[in-house]
Formats: sequence, C-alpha cells, structure tokens
Amino acid sequence: MFSDFRGKIRKHNPTYEFGKNQTFMNDYQDRQIAERIRELRVKRKEILSMSPEKALDTILDYPQTAALIHSFADEDFYFLIHDIGLDDSVELLSLASEQQWEYIMDIEAWDKDRFSLDSVTKWFDLLLKADASRFIRWFLQEKTEFVEYYLFKNIEVLIREHDQDPSDFPDDVFTFDDIFYVRFREDVYDSELKNKDQRDQFLSDFLERLADYDHVTYQSVLFETSTITPAESEEENYRLRNVRLAEKGFMPFDEAVAVYQPLKIKDFGKQTKRLSARLDSSNTFLPVPFYSTGMLKEDNLFTRSLSLIDTDEILQQMQAEFAALCNQVIAADQKAIREREELRQVVKKVCGYLSIGLERLTEEQGLRDVLNRTAALIQQYPLSHIFRVGFGAALELKWSAEKWQKSAWFTEEKLPLSFWSEEGMGLIGGLLLKKSMCFDNYKTGVIYREFASVKDIRESETALAEFMALDHLFSLTAISAGTVSGLFLTYKNFLLTLWMRHFLGLTEELLPVTLEDFSRFFALLWEGESKPRKIKLSMKDSFLNWLSEKSGKDPYEITQSVGQILERLFDEIESEYGEVSVRHLDPKHIYLFLVKLCVCQ
Repeated sequence: MFSDFRGKIRKHNPTYEFGKNQTFMNDYQDRQIAERIRELRVKRKEILSMSPEKALDTILDYPQTAALIHSFADEDFYFLIHDIGLDDSVELLSLASEQQWEYIMDIEAWDKDRFSLDSVTKWFDLLLKADASRFIRWFLQEKTEFVEYYLFKNIEVLIREHDQDPSDFPDDVFTFDDIFYVRFREDVYDSELKNKDQRDQFLSDFLERLADYDHVTYQSVLFETSTITPAESEEENYRLRNVRLAEKGFMPFDEAVAVYQPLKIKDFGKQTKRLSARLDSSNTFLPVPFYSTGMLKEDNLFTRSLSLIDTDEILQQMQAEFAALCNQVIAADQKAIREREELRQVVKKVCGYLSIGLERLTEEQGLRDVLNRTAALIQQYPLSHIFRVGFGAALELKWSAEKWQKSAWFTEEKLPLSFWSEEGMGLIGGLLLKKSMCFDNYKTGVIYREFASVKDIRESETALAEFMALDHLFSLTAISAGTVSGLFLTYKNFLLTLWMRHFLGLTEELLPVTLEDFSRFFALLWEGESKPRKIKLSMKDSFLNWLSEKSGKDPYEITQSVGQILERLFDEIESEYGEVSVRHLDPKHIYLFLVKLCVCQ
C-alpha cells in the first residue's frame, strides 16, 4: 500500500523527475569527460613514442591543440620540447598552460641552490616570444616576486627628481617617461659575457612591452624592484620552488638522498605498506607522466612484474609513483636532466635497483610463483622501499671494498690501484666511487654502468673476494714490492716474476730477469711443439707448491680461495705467448713477467 503511494508521488512530483533527469545528465557528462580524458591519454602516449619531428606535426594538426598540450604531464611536456628543440617549440610554449610554464622555470631557474641568471634569461625570452601579452599577465598575477628579483639582479633603477636635469644621469641609461631611468647592470655578467647580448635584448623588449601594457604598473614594478631585499627574496623563491617540485618527487637534496639509505631485507616487512585505496574519479583525470615509464624497455624482474598488473587505475598509480621515484633520484644525484637519453639512464638505474630489490626479497622463496609475489610486492609497498633494498646490495659491496682497502697489503706497500691490472682496477675503482658502479669494461659500450641485477652484484662480489684473498696471500709471503722502480707493476708480473726467479734459482727479490734467463724459463714452460702450446701441468704444480711454501698455506686452501684467478692468469700466458717462439721474444712486448730491456750499443 505504502509502496504504491510513494510510486504515485514520484510519478506526479516534478521535483523528483527533475532530480532524476539531472542525475542522468551528470552521469552522462562524467562519462563523456572520462572518455575524452582517455582519448587524450592514448594520444599523448602515441605522440611520445614518435620522432620529435612527427610529434610536433601531430600535435599542431590535432583539432584541439591547446587541450592536447594541456593534458601532458608537466614532466612530459618539458622533455617533449627539449626533444623537438626549443626554437621549434615556441608555438607549443604559446599554447602551454601556466602550470607547465611554472614547472619549466622551477627546473631551469636554479643550479642546485643558486639562481641561474643565464637560464632564466633564455626561458623568459622564449616565453616572451611565444606570447608576450600572456607572459606579462602571468608575471603580474602569478610570478611578480620571482620576476622582480630577476630584474633586481639585472637592472639599476634611477628616479629623476622634479628639479633634476636628465643630463645628470650616466649615458648608458634609458627611459620611457623621463621619470624612471633604467641601466643594465654589467657586474653580474663579468664571468658570463657570452649571454649579455641576449639579456640586454630581452630586458629592452620586456620593459617596453610592460610600459605599453600598463604604464602605472610598469612604474610600480620598477619601484618595487629597487626596494627588494635580495637575500630574503631569493630564499623565499627557492623555498616555494622546492615545495612545488617536492609534489613531483623533486625533493630538496637533503631529503632526496634518503632514497639511497639502505634497507635490510629483515627490516623491509616492518615498513609501512602503500595505501591500496582505488583512485577516485577526480584523480583519474590527473595526467600521469609517460616519458619515464615509456622507457621501461629492459627485460627484468621489475618490468615483468609490472606487466602482470591489468587494472588500469593501479597501473596509473604505479606509473605516477615510478616517475616520482625517478625524479627523487635525479634530485639526489643533483643532475640537470633535459635530454631523452639522460632520462633513459635514470630510468635504467631506477629499474635496475628495483629489480635487484625484488630479486633479493624473493630469492629464498624459490622460482615458483616468483612473478606473482613480486607483482604483489610492488603493489603493496612503496617503490622507494624496494629501491633501497636493491641499492643496499651495491652499498654493502662498496663498504666491503672500502674496509679492505684501508688495511690491505697493497695499501701498506703504497701500491696504486693499477697494481690489480685493468680488470681489478676497474672493478675496485668502480666500487670505491662515491656511488658504486658496476665495471662493464665496454661490454655494453661503457666502462661503468649502474648495477642492473643480482647477477651483477654477485659477479662483482666474487671478483672482489678473489682480489682480497690474493692480497692476503701476498701479505703472507713477506716480500716487499717497494724494490721495483720505473716499471709498471701488476699483481700478474709481481707473482709470475717471483715464481720464475725461484724456479731459475735466482735470488728471491722482485727484480727483472735478463732476456737470456727468461728464454731459458720460457723454453721449459711448454709441453709439446705444436702451436698454440699449453703450459705443462708440472709447471703449474711447481707454481702452486712455491706459492704454498712462500705463504705457508696448504695448496688446497690456495686453490679454493684464488684458484679461479690463477687459472685465468695461466690462460692469459697461453693466449699471449702460446704461439711465440723463443727466438722471437722481445722484452718490449712482455708484460706478464719483468724482463730487462736490451741495451743496444
């Protein structure tokens, strides 16, 4: 009965019908907006995968160019215009949002914590050329303190009194109203004269346009510029800039470096989990940076884990968080990243340490369902925590190298790092850098790169352990390396020369042998006559027994600790000299043994 009554009221109640229709219209509009946002997101992703020339043409040909440009995340737009070229991006800048302008200035205006006059001049000049009227409105409404501080650093304002003759002013001043006289300061560009002409031209154009826009405002700006307290103004501008950038992951350096604070595996589970609430409708409209995630081309544990996430909302969260983590690393490294390739290196670094972190967190669980577990980890915990677990592995390796170096035998002997030959110097030197690096030795085109996997960590750890064990072995021989001067000494010729002298019955000092003695030793080294020749097994046994006798360690212990590095050393002898005849020996080309150079009369 009552339900029928309510139905009749609804049927004949205009207010109810209006509310119902209004709700329907709101839902319809929301769906339209959401669909439009999705279309723009797809278009942005497509554009960022294009070549710079094609990307520019596609943007300018788009029916609603301004809407498309505004939909780019600030970071993506910044990298896009650098890819295209600043001179070719003036039209894009003219259509960009003021928030995008502000992001560009926040990134470009400061060199670490110092105000960069050259960079500000360049970007102000570009924005003035892009849209002069809008630039002036933006300055007056949003960036007054910032621009006035820039003007204070670059101009000197002189105000003519009513009874003062204009001829009293210096010749290098100019005026638009015979009241406010302006002179460009020269002292700030004493060390950077290359940009003085651009600075002077920009200021001339800007001040003239400002005076034409509103002369009273022009006079107010010049008056306020002359009364600025520079230290306070710079500090406040820098503070506000840091607040804005911190929202995107660009924290102040002292906060950003926390990303490099190692996190032990046992402490990882104690960390706060990420809030798993779904994105609300307002958040889904926020542009997510694509540039960094679009560079995730590496096939590693992190990218494979990311590929298992099939919920669009969660994937957007992960993309935004990954971009913020990349920004934090950039801030911690205090690098200016403008080019696509520079950003790609940061992405590879972050991706690599995330993979190391995931691998370390799951390595004791076996191979079964590892990807499902790692996919769950990146959704449950902040990526920065996983990054810290991964970076902690490289940091522990660095600490081991530093601790060993302080008390190592080669340090006490005052031997340079080159004593460990090219591979040892590269490996140890990379670990001793401020932020340890993996010695790649040009396998991928570079001498050093970031650690990218647990395999990199383990290989470096194994190699370091071998050099540490060999160093300890040298310390037991009680032989000083200080007797050699004027020769390039490495652990290879140090070890092999001492053994050779012992084998030949010479004094057991670290001194070069004559070519005659070396030829005698060389002839006994090989078995058979066919080339390439192999070292006699008896000679290897002789070497091992001598090293055991000299160090006081059992041959088995030596084999266990440094067997691999010694085997590689003998392989190198075979590779270098296996096809060389005794009569062709030349001391100039012998580097694995110390041999005196022939003195020709």
